[in-house]
Amino acid sequence: MTWFRVGLTVALLTAPVAAWPDPGRPLTFGPIAPGVWKATLGTPEDLTLLSAAGDTPELAALGAMTTAPFPLAEDAGIGRIANGRLALRFPLGPDEDIYGLGVDFASMRRTGLSYQLHVDHWSGRTGRTHAPVPFYVSTKGYGVFIDSSRYLTVSVGLGVRTAATVKPPPIDRTTHAKEWAEFPRSDSIEILVPAAGVDVYVFAGPTMLDAVRRYNLFCGGGALPPKWGLGFMTRTPTGYTAAQVLSEVAEFRKRGMPLDMIGLEPGWHDHAYPTSFQWDAVRFPDPARFLTRLAGEHVRANLWFNPYVSPTSSLYPALLPFAGSHLVWNGIVPDYSMPAARTAFADHLRTKVMGTAAGAIGGFKVDEVDGFDFWLWPDVAQFPSGHDGEQLRQTYGLLLQRTLMEIYRGLNQRTLGQVRGTNGGASRFPFVIYNDNYDFNEYITAVGNTGFAGVLWSPEVRAGEGEDMLRRIQAVCFSPLALFNGWATDTKLWTHADVVDAIRDVIQLRVRLLPYWYTAFAQYRFEGTPVIRPMPLVDGFRTASPRNTADPFAIRRVDEITDQYMVGDALLVAPIAPGTRTRRVVLPSGKWYDFYTGDLAGEHETISVTPALAQIPLFVRDGGLVPLIPARQFAPGRDEVLPLEVRYYGSEPGSMRLYDDDGETFDYERGQRSWTRLAIARGAAGSVTPSSAGARWRYSDVRFVQMTK
Repeated sequence: MTWFRVGLTVALLTAPVAAWPDPGRPLTFGPIAPGVWKATLGTPEDLTLLSAAGDTPELAALGAMTTAPFPLAEDAGIGRIANGRLALRFPLGPDEDIYGLGVDFASMRRTGLSYQLHVDHWSGRTGRTHAPVPFYVSTKGYGVFIDSSRYLTVSVGLGVRTAATVKPPPIDRTTHAKEWAEFPRSDSIEILVPAAGVDVYVFAGPTMLDAVRRYNLFCGGGALPPKWGLGFMTRTPTGYTAAQVLSEVAEFRKRGMPLDMIGLEPGWHDHAYPTSFQWDAVRFPDPARFLTRLAGEHVRANLWFNPYVSPTSSLYPALLPFAGSHLVWNGIVPDYSMPAARTAFADHLRTKVMGTAAGAIGGFKVDEVDGFDFWLWPDVAQFPSGHDGEQLRQTYGLLLQRTLMEIYRGLNQRTLGQVRGTNGGASRFPFVIYNDNYDFNEYITAVGNTGFAGVLWSPEVRAGEGEDMLRRIQAVCFSPLALFNGWATDTKLWTHADVVDAIRDVIQLRVRLLPYWYTAFAQYRFEGTPVIRPMPLVDGFRTASPRNTADPFAIRRVDEITDQYMVGDALLVAPIAPGTRTRRVVLPSGKWYDFYTGDLAGEHETISVTPALAQIPLFVRDGGLVPLIPARQFAPGRDEVLPLEVRYYGSEPGSMRLYDDDGETFDYERGQRSWTRLAIARGAAGSVTPSSAGARWRYSDVRFVQMTK
């Protein structure tokens, strides 16, 4: 393998001088992993996104990717230091578009917009979001990551520089209104970093998807949840008792509704807002017995908390020495950038919360780490580590995910949880972001945007009328975490008799697709390929309109496709909004087939579909294989063997590598995993080729079904 060393120019400006602009001095981007280069400007801070996440790059997987040269020109990046801050500049070509920069709810394409990347609750403000990941990918097939725990200001193609070699000409708006551009396009992506130093990483392609894969692998690979984490979850109303929780589980079983996880909201604590991290003795008088009974029903508990510790808690004295300068809801804010604080917190959770029934607690829901400036600590806050409020705001979710992940690693037990705020470097964490947004179109856009950011996102489904609830349940069943959040409602999945059967059917379909979902997550874990793939990352999908020939410097209009996405290699998902009867679906290159019937849906074209209320539009590419297990109410156990149905679509030969392991532990990291090749051609019998390593897989009686007649 050949690695490349490339010189990069940095302009260092300390004060205005007559000889502006300063030609600068060279900065070297050096290779640090296959297809990954790093440059350092100034003196980076000790708390960054990657250091908070504690990631270890997957070097072997990066080395297995196609060798690629440094993707930028030698003088492509510029940096300058002025007034104690850094300014970075990267090129933006006239036919180049940018995606990424975190989980946005409004759009995917970033060209022609400006952001402040700031962990916050989404409120329509560009850049302020639950996961403001400072990683972007270009349609030219490369990615850039800024490893800073500061609020970054990013301008993508805005702000034409006086010194630009090529720039738009001035146009008289009075006489040439049609040619005049309100936002003339610049030749740069410019980033302001309010720090004295920063590390910058460049990821090679050659495609955008390859650049995303390298980023995810550099961050430790993607998350691989337990099999039960890919089933269905419900959250109970706040204040539920142990008896009420068990009654809810019994109702799911009686009605034939699949259920693998049940979430307990603030009522499981004896004090919340701030949190005690102690079981309430009235509502849960015997937590171990309660958790054992849940486990007997094949259901894991998921425990909500916000991380601000109540003075009433037995944990309070241990964490008080690590408390920040400001309270949140009158609870202390522990400085989890300090290893000793993380250790104290983890010890308490293991001994006082999880106890002897640790295996029955599948995970935690980490709430209120995202923002609204009037809720969390102010930026002027200081912490015992010497870090400030801004740095902790950008990394708090990362630090908590890391702590919880280390607990479960110590137990050799995989987890799947939820988190309200996260950031760059989070790819390996099995936590799904959520929020209170209830706009259907916005949360579908967010599902797709996660594919650029190395994070997972799940829409919220709460109360609603029959059709509304059904369409939302269909959408969450094709997101990373299938969840009904009943924390503040008396509505149940079976409340509306007119749609209850359709709700049950789509949850059952989610469960039946377990082998397909699990393989998609394994590709994320071992290859860095996102589980959810937005359309710009899909081969054969065109995203941009032609340049305006009258004014090549104007920001182009682009008809973005944000309401559909791929799950895994073969399945195109097109959620349909409540109240909508017909929607368009843009099919990438090749032939695509209806998932339910196997009929040809179209070939590299835009189609219109009017699905039955009971169906979410799903399409399979030509030659696609979709494996399913029989309908059941909970995920299979680690030693359970199931029959496998493999649906085959179209006429092109089809093949896939189906992943399997025990579904619960980290033993897969020690070689206890298998990749079994399934293959079939039109008119021929299918074949099953076991993993060359001979590892066990848990399927039998494989039956291939030709869906396209």
